[in-house]
Amino acid sequence: QVQLVESGGGLVQAGGSLRLSCVASGSIFSTSAMGWYRQAPGKQRELVARITSDGRTNYADSVKGRFTIARGNAKNTVYLQMNSLKPEDTAVYYCAADVATLTSVNAYWGQGTQVTVSS
Repeated sequence: QVQLVESGGGLVQAGGSLRLSCVASGSIFSTSAMGWYRQAPGKQRELVARITSDGRTNYADSVKGRFTIARGNAKNTVYLQMNSLKPEDTAVYYCAADVATLTSVNAYWGQGTQVTVSS
């Protein structure tokens, strides 16, 4: 079994910062791409940022210049540094990872962490 656990969400004022963390654990052979998605009430889940195993990144236009995604040294961890937060960043943030076990390759999701930005 593979589990992704997020942490670091919370309530912050507009203009503030938060750092999200995600750790993948279990019967993992390797992880390739990892990313962060978010879903606001009444909206579809959207990609926020993604990073490949060799460090290539892509961001949603709405967060470019404010958010930074990075892999940890352990490679099964991913972080999202969020600066200059805006009320429209309020959402549940989900970690996702493409994980290879000894028998298969699948996409896994975390349970989500709430980020609330007050104006």
